[in-house]
Amino acid sequence: MALLDPDCVRRLLESADPDVALVFVRGECLVLPLDQIDERHRLLVIARRADLPEAAGDRPVTEERVETLTRCLENVARDLGG
Repeated sequence: MALLDPDCVRRLLESADPDVALVFVRGECLVLPLDQIDERHRLLVIARRADLPEAAGDRPVTEERVETLTRCLENVARDLGG
């Protein structure tokens, strides 16, 4: 069963704001600004956009990049107990 929606990963990559993160809130994968993630959910942050080499540069966001990153972040989410 997939934990992450590729569209959510795409929103993370395409965000113009480097201070956003992919986080689970009430079982849902969301992309939120870091300042909107409360302390209780900080432990459920899967990845910050600023920490992803895939988000740097001007390379276009392709389906291949989204799929590859989704698989990697799925492992992180599972390690967090998702």
